[in-house]
Order: sequence, then C-alpha cells, then structure tokens
Amino acid sequence: MTMTQSANADSLAQNLKPRHVRMLSIAGVIGAGLFVGSGHAISEAGPAVLISYAAAGALVVLIMRMLAEMAVASPDSGSFSTYADKALGRWAGFTIGWLYWWFWVLVIPLEANAAGTILHAWFPAVAIWQFTFAITLLLTITNLLSVKNYGEFEFWFALIKVVAIILFLGVAGAAVFGLLPGSNTSGLSHLYDTHGFMPNGIGAVVAAILTTMFSFMGTEIVTIAAAESKNPGKQITQATNSVIWRIALFYLLSIFFVVALVPWNAPGLVEQGSWQTVLQAMNIPHARLIVDLVVLMAVCSCLNSALYTSSRMLYSLSRRKDAPAAASRTNRSGTPWIAVLLSTAAAFLAVIANYLAPSVVFEFLLATSGAIALLVYLVIAASHLVLRKKREKAGEVLSYRMWLFPGLTWVTILFIVTVLVIMLFDAKHQAELLATGGLTLLIITTSLVLRRKKEKRQNTKYFTQRSSDSY
Repeated sequence: MTMTQSANADSLAQNLKPRHVRMLSIAGVIGAGLFVGSGHAISEAGPAVLISYAAAGALVVLIMRMLAEMAVASPDSGSFSTYADKALGRWAGFTIGWLYWWFWVLVIPLEANAAGTILHAWFPAVAIWQFTFAITLLLTITNLLSVKNYGEFEFWFALIKVVAIILFLGVAGAAVFGLLPGSNTSGLSHLYDTHGFMPNGIGAVVAAILTTMFSFMGTEIVTIAAAESKNPGKQITQATNSVIWRIALFYLLSIFFVVALVPWNAPGLVEQGSWQTVLQAMNIPHARLIVDLVVLMAVCSCLNSALYTSSRMLYSLSRRKDAPAAASRTNRSGTPWIAVLLSTAAAFLAVIANYLAPSVVFEFLLATSGAIALLVYLVIAASHLVLRKKREKAGEVLSYRMWLFPGLTWVTILFIVTVLVIMLFDAKHQAELLATGGLTLLIITTSLVLRRKKEKRQNTKYFTQRSSDSY
C-alpha cells in the first residue's frame, strides 16, 4: 500500500448531505438552555436580559464570521484547532483542541442524564442510569456506522426543535396582541411594570452575559461537519450568512415574548423554566409535557452532536500527531471509530464519577469546562488576526471575509478579555475560570513536555545515525 492510499484509508467520508449541514447550521445553536436555562438569566437581569442575549449573540456572529473566513479558505475537521496550530503554534492547536474535546466529553453525560431524568419521570420503573446508558449507547452505535447516520438523526432532532420554536413564537405572538383565547396574559407591560426594564442594574446585565454566552456554544460545529460534506466552502458560507437571523429569531424574539408575557421575577422561571412558565400563563394544555418533549429532543440532539464533535476533534488531533495514532483510524464508511469509542469511554468514566464519587468531584470536572467557550472564541479571533495578515501578505484572494478587518477582530478580542476579567472577580464564575485556567496550564505544560521529548528522541536518532555513518 502506498503512502497516499494509506492516508486515504484513514480519511473522513464526505457523506453529509446539504440538508444535513443546513439543518445542523440552523438548529445547532438551539439547546435546552433556551427552553429551560434562560429562566436563570431572566431572573438575574430582568427584561434587560435582552441586552445580554444581544451582546452574546453579536459576539457569536463576529466569531463565526472570522471562523468561516478561515474554514472556507481551508476546510478541516479540526476547524479552529487546526487554524490555531497554523497561526499561533503547535502548542495552541494542541491546547484548544484538547480543551474543546474535554468540553464535549463532559456534555455527553450531562445531556444523557437530563434525557434519562425526563424518561424516568414517564417510566419510573426504569432507573435514570439505565436510560442514560441506553441513550448514550444507541447514539454511539449510530455515530460508529456512518457520518450519514449522525446527519440524519441531527436533521430530525433539529427539525423538531425548529418547528417547536416557530409554533411557540406564533402562539406567544398571538397572546401578546390579545388574540389567544383563554390566555391570562397579553401586551408588553411586563417589560417595564416590575421595577422597570433594568431592575437589577447594569451589573446584573453584564453578569447575565456570562450565563447567556454559553447557550450559543455549538454554533461552530457546522465548520467541523462541513468538512465531511461535498462543497464545504458553500455550506459554511450559507450557514454563516444565516447566523444573524437564527440568533435574532430563535433567541432574541423568543426571549422577548417570555419577558413580555410573564414578570421577570415569577418564581416558575427558575424552577420550571421559561417556556413552561409562559405556556402555563397562556393556559396551554399539557404545558409541562410539551416542554419535556421539546427538551428531550434538544438534549438528545446535543448529546448526538457532542459524540460527533468530540470524536472529530480527537481524530484531527491524532492526524496532527497530538493524540494517540489509533484515533485517526477510520472504518470502511470513513468514520473514525476509535475516536468515537475513546470519546464515549471518557464520557462513561465521567458518568461513573457522577454516580460513585462524591458530588464535589463531578462539580469540579464541570467547573474545568466553565470558561472553555470563551477561550475557544479568543483563540479563533487571535488565529484569524494572524492568518488574515499572512494571507494578505502572500497575495491570497479570499472569497469570504471578516468585516472591517482588523478593527472588529481587535474589538472582539478586547470584549472577550474583558469578560474573562469580570469572571475573575465575580464570585459566581471565579471558580470556573480558575479551574479552566488550571486545566489549560496543565495541557500547555503537557504539550511542551511531549514536544521536548520528541525533539530529544529525534536528536538522539540523528546523532546515532551520524555515528553509524561515520563508522
């Protein structure tokens, strides 16, 4: 077998269809955080949470534009990790790749447990851990068979989420204008009638940005998935161009209806979640069941994407010799099956830690991933700054560009650094930043140690060869 054939044998298949990538790009940003977790942000900032979502959404739009410029020019399953490697150095690609892998590995047990909890409430005879295991095993098997299976599952999960949001917007819009029979709420008065639009001040709005920002994690997955589709540049361009209306429609408009229809300090927002509280206020029958069904689809979608994304990042790291070589092996359908199994195995270890170890252990593991999203965004912006200048210097013509370069890129970097500094002095987020910082330093140190060992082996081999030749 030739070297070229060997490389092709371990290459990913381009079996994702345009509709798979298109739906992934539309609904990849929609997680359970919109349906349930948004209640925490609303109770923190009041109606002014709209500013928080707008600020976080604007950051994501800018980051996606930068990432898309790099991805269209050079599609890669390693996405920003590969670009960091090229722009900032081997240590940067190594570090952000492993941090991102770790983030999604921890998402797997979290989402599986959330799905298991919902199913256990419907079928109490089956334990939560049994549902958790079964769901993870099923989606792992589908991910092992072919990337087309991931795309198909994600297509239908995403379609259900999109339809649910559109129906919610229609019903909530009717309630706002007083057109929904039997609704206990209407109009826009709750935007200002409970201690004003910004009841807890600008500090609460800034704090809510930290909460809302992590809701958008996953938007970048489309640049990873597009590498396994035909004509990835076109898919990435279309997905990035639509990110503004997706965030505006799915997040800003739906949150606007929530804060317009129920008081921001309604107790149900935190305990039940924003959607269930609003549906109950509108006297929608079976509100809890509806929300549970939508959230179940959302967490299964997120779990499916977590399995896919973690395996592809591990595969990319392996191809760059920054992870075990076995992780780059693919089966006949072009699926990196060992990377899938290793990622799932790590997730199962996290599940075991959650059940057997003291709760403080799993809480610490979760804390280590708390600021990874911001570090990913920071690395994307820094990589874009370097690679764009390199390409312009080389006279390369870019078909897709970031706006107002380099000004907006620098503004984005400054914004992210400011948020990180705020986290450092915020009691709620300080532990997350410190834990993530500690993990980051550990990975950077590991990268440097491994590189030094490799250089030492190469030097030893070189001098041994020279001595042999001389002899």
